[in-house]
Parts: sequence; C-alpha cells; structure tokens
Amino acid sequence: MSLYACALHVRNAEPEGEWCLADAAPPVPRPVPSNRPSRDFTRTRDELARLLGPLLVAPDAVESAAEVHRRLAAMDPPVRHRTLRPLVAGLPVENEERGRALARVLVRTGTGYQAVCTGLVLLAGLGEPEDVPYLRTLGLLRTLVRPVVHALDAIDRPAAAVLALRDHNGAPELRPLLAALDSGDRAAIRERVVALPGDVSPEVARRVAEASRLAELLPVVHELPAPKGAALVAQAGRLLFRMTTLHDYQPEILSYPDGPRAYGELARGAGLLPPTPDHQALLLSAVQELRTGPAMLHDWGPGRREAALSELTAVLNRPAWQTLPDRESDDPGVRRRLAWIRRTRAYVLRSPHAPSARLRIEIHDRDPADRATVEARILVDGRPLVPEYFGRGPANAPEELLDTGLLRATDEPREVQLAEAYCTEGCCGALYVTVRRDGDQVVWGGWRCPVPPGGKREMPEIRFEAAAYDAEIARAEGDDSWAWPARRAARLTVAGLRGRPDLLTRWNVRLGWTGTAFSDPEVTVISLLYDAEDGTARQILWRVPEDGTSPEDRAAAALDRLTREDPRTYGR
Repeated sequence: MSLYACALHVRNAEPEGEWCLADAAPPVPRPVPSNRPSRDFTRTRDELARLLGPLLVAPDAVESAAEVHRRLAAMDPPVRHRTLRPLVAGLPVENEERGRALARVLVRTGTGYQAVCTGLVLLAGLGEPEDVPYLRTLGLLRTLVRPVVHALDAIDRPAAAVLALRDHNGAPELRPLLAALDSGDRAAIRERVVALPGDVSPEVARRVAEASRLAELLPVVHELPAPKGAALVAQAGRLLFRMTTLHDYQPEILSYPDGPRAYGELARGAGLLPPTPDHQALLLSAVQELRTGPAMLHDWGPGRREAALSELTAVLNRPAWQTLPDRESDDPGVRRRLAWIRRTRAYVLRSPHAPSARLRIEIHDRDPADRATVEARILVDGRPLVPEYFGRGPANAPEELLDTGLLRATDEPREVQLAEAYCTEGCCGALYVTVRRDGDQVVWGGWRCPVPPGGKREMPEIRFEAAAYDAEIARAEGDDSWAWPARRAARLTVAGLRGRPDLLTRWNVRLGWTGTAFSDPEVTVISLLYDAEDGTARQILWRVPEDGTSPEDRAAAALDRLTREDPRTYGR
C-alpha cells in the first residue's frame, strides 16, 4: 500500500478523530547505530546525483519512480529526510515538466519513506496548486508532517502553517484557532488570533501569522469597534515581536515573507492603540527592528520601511505617548520595563546620525519582557551584517566589540569575532573578520565563518573611508545612553581595571567578561579568572548589587576594594 493510500484511509476513517496525525505509515529511518559509519555528505550527494539525474528527464515517470524506490531502498545506511532535502533540492532539473511528473508519481504512489520524501523535496521546487490537496492528505501521517510542511511552504504557506500548528504537540491554546481556520470564518479567525497568549514560541507566532493571513486581517482594523481594532493591532505587534526573538538560531521573522506588509499594517493601525506601557514597548520594539534588525533584510521595495518607521515614530511622539506612570511600581520587573521604555525612547527616537553612512553601529537592548543579550548591531550600507552573513546568533556585546577597542583600525591587521552561535562557537561556529588600515581606507576581509552543508559562503571584502570609519567607531565607543545603571557600573569598573592592571595582577587574577546578571539586570557581574594550585582554571563571578549609589560611585568602590582584598574571596 502506498503512503498516500494510508493517509486516505486515515482521512476517510476518522477525519476529526484519534486517527489524525496517526503513525499509519512505515517509520522514519532510524539513526545510524554508533558502530556503523555515518554517511559522508559529499559521497551521498554524488550517489543521489547519479541515481536521480537521468530519471529526472526520463519520459516514463512511472518506471522512473519504480527505479527510485529500488535504488533508495538499497542505500545502506538509509538517508534521512534532513539529509535528502538539501541534496535533492540542489540537483539541477533540466526538464521541469518531467521532473514534476516524477515527483507526483513518487508522492502519490510511493511506498517507501525515502522515495516519498524525494518526491516532496522535488515538489517544493516544482509543485503547483493542484498538488496541495495531495500534500495535505499525506500530512495526516505523523512521520511525514515535517517533509510535507517543507513542500507546502513553497506552494501554499497558509496550508503549511495550519499543518505545522496541528503538529505542535497538541497545544490546547491553538485548538480554537485551528477550528476557526477550518471553518474559514474570518471574523472567528480574527477573534481567536487576538485570544492567543502573548508568549507563544517564535515559530508558533510565525505559523499563526501565516495560517491566519495576518497581513490581510489587519487592514480592516479601522472598520472595527475601537477596542477590537486596537486588540488586533496589539496582537499583531506581539506576534511580530516574538518572531524577532534572539532565543533561536535564526530569527523567525526572516522566514515570514509577509513581514514587510504586516509591519506596514501595524504602523498604519498603531494610532488606534491607547498609550499604555505595553503598547509603548511594542511600538518601540518594532522601531528597533525596522531600524537595525533582521527584518530589514526583507525585500521592502522603495520607501516602504521608511514609511512604516515614520508612522510608528509619529505615534510615539504624540504628547499622550511621551508620559509614563510617575509612581514607581513595587514589582521590580515593572520598574525595569518602565526604565527600559524611557531609555529606549531617548535612544531610538532621536534623529538618526548620518543615515547614509557606510558603517553604522547601534546597540540593541531588547524589551525586558523577553530578555536577551545586548548586542552591538553592525550595519553596512544600511543592512545588518551579522544576520545577513552569519545568522546563527546575535552580534557580540558592546563590551566585547567597543569597550575593548577591537574594531579600531591600525596598520597591524587584527582578527575580531563579531558574533558567536547561540550554542557556542565549538558547536556551530562564529563570525570573524580581519580589520586593517590600508592608506586612507579601512578594510574588513579575511572572513572566517561556518560554511552551509553542501554549499559555499562568499564573504565580500568591505572597504570604508578611514576618517568616517574612525569617527563612527569613536562615536559608538563613547555612547552609553543605551546602558542602565548596573551595566554602566560594569563598564566603568572595567575601564578602571584597564587603566590600572596592577589591581588584578597583584592577586594573579585576570579579567574574564563583564555585564549584568541575566536573571537580575540590576546586579553587576564581573568574571575573574585564575589558575588554582592544582593547575585547573577557575572563575570567580563577582556580583555587585544595586545599592542606591551612582554607577560612578559603585565602580570606584569596586576598584578600591581590589586594592585591599583578594578578589578570589569575593564570589563563587
């Protein structure tokens, strides 16, 4: 029985019952046992090219599909979908009509997991709307959900999103929305989108926006009663905010093709929002992303991003939006968020300096409601460099890139780490560039960066006019308007230690990293390293809590303490 026939049985037996997403299909190939050699990527690519190349142009799709089945079944160890996808997608298809015919036969009559997945990968590049019903039926089999979603993403993203949401571990908060999507009632869909919790995962946020066609829901907000229109605008802002989170390898916003349209509709509806702290945070976060974030990498078209920014900042600059509660909250989280709003308003709403400059560095401090590392975002010709050329983690912190002076250009070339993968460099790498001065120019070249499997990453040499480069680095190094008191105390302490290295060397201690505690940003943390008597490397985390004094006083007190006490006794 073909896998498609299994899926039809599932659909016809109990279309709304326990059979849905059942495992009524052969299992996914098991991981290779540890005592067997794993597949070599290049060898597998060449093997698949020899197997599929002639069959993609063969006149008889049925005979070709049978041969694909036979050869794929004979491959030992078997090839998993996550390996098949990049390999098959990279094969040249000289005759699209015959390639599409082969893909359809594999998808509709295939009895083996690898053969059906091969057909799904081919349809991702060759599929048409008539293939969607077959793919949605195949998606009833749990073992095929992810391959089907990948294929549908290229043909019908809303259908792919619905399937992906159904497969999201049966999350109960998604069930009412899925029921509304099944009904096709746009009013019900709108209400269910608004009712979703605001802390859904980044992937769920994107899939909700795709499945509900969020960018098409938003234009009607001005026709709705004011509270309902404002609620939809606010929820759209939350979904976009979740898509830009830094807690994953690549921001989901880059996988959301309707991002520019959704941001544009958010900006047009922003004036419906009451000027609450939550709404201030949403609009400020949107401005941050449209000025310096990965969302800039979408194909916006002439003037659309600038128009959205203009509408958002116009709302934020209204008199009613420029005031915040005067009474300090008893909740430290609320206090931190209000302080972030005040600080971020001043930082992002000021007139942008030299917007046409070749190089621009802006510090990004995310809304404390979704805390993340502070990053020094680097824009070259108005485009964020790290997500464009790396995409596996945020740019490094300003303490690493700016306070150290590493980006300053000298005649002696210097290699600088601009970003590191979320999982650490040892796992998925880091982005490095060599900075050097060449006459009246500064050159960024000699890039080091992980290469995508089966592909090449060409990193361009970038040249800057030296005087403008030096001025931008000096401006960024001297601007601490983004920093809150505990972070400023950390920076001042480190500056003092660099001016007086004897404060650490006298205790045989060296500086590690500095910043603030992730769980409590009001606590300054200084990492100190030393070698124990047994030769092992040790780290002390020196915590300096908020004590009501100024950052300058706290830094001075910390430096003074180092003159009197061994820092190895301070922390843990």
